[in-house]
Amino acid sequence: MILVAGVDEVGRGPLAGPVIAAAVILDPQVRISGLDDSKRLTAGRRAVLAHEIRERAFAWAIGRADVREIEVLNILQASLLAMRRAVLALGSVPERVLVDGNRCPELPCASEAVVGGDAQVGAISAASIIAKVSRDGEMEELDRRYPQYGFARHKGYPTLEHVAQLRRFGISPVHRRTFRPVRAMLPESTNGRNFDLWNDG
Repeated sequence: MILVAGVDEVGRGPLAGPVIAAAVILDPQVRISGLDDSKRLTAGRRAVLAHEIRERAFAWAIGRADVREIEVLNILQASLLAMRRAVLALGSVPERVLVDGNRCPELPCASEAVVGGDAQVGAISAASIIAKVSRDGEMEELDRRYPQYGFARHKGYPTLEHVAQLRRFGISPVHRRTFRPVRAMLPESTNGRNFDLWNDG
């Protein structure tokens, strides 16, 4: 059996929390129905599919880059790092890796970027679901630590509620200080120094 891993990440756009990537090798002998881009699925359906993927996939793994790595590397490079970590964490080394998007991380095997792959390639869809469910779980945990920001509801994305709470309560340790709405709240001595517009590499 040729081992092909699908890879996707979640969390490039939020103002807080890590970026999470997943790598999944599906078992061609085991069909998992309903795989799709995680954004097209309800939270309940994602949870059901994530459980099934973990139980029935040939292999799966998670990779992450934390807030400090995002700030130092920029979000693009941090996303690539999380994807690389996910692939390297697989128990089985894939012969080929299919990555959602237009950029591939540096890997010790053949890789191909597939634009829109999370809606086209089953293994990438599975990775999208695992990454989304994993990151949502982390944001719900952060909500218990920092309940004033509403992380469980918006998952760190720049909603009106999140920005309002950020202005009210200030920057937490899990906010990305190089992202514009957070950066704007930093003291003038640090604001605007060596920062990207949205830290997107």
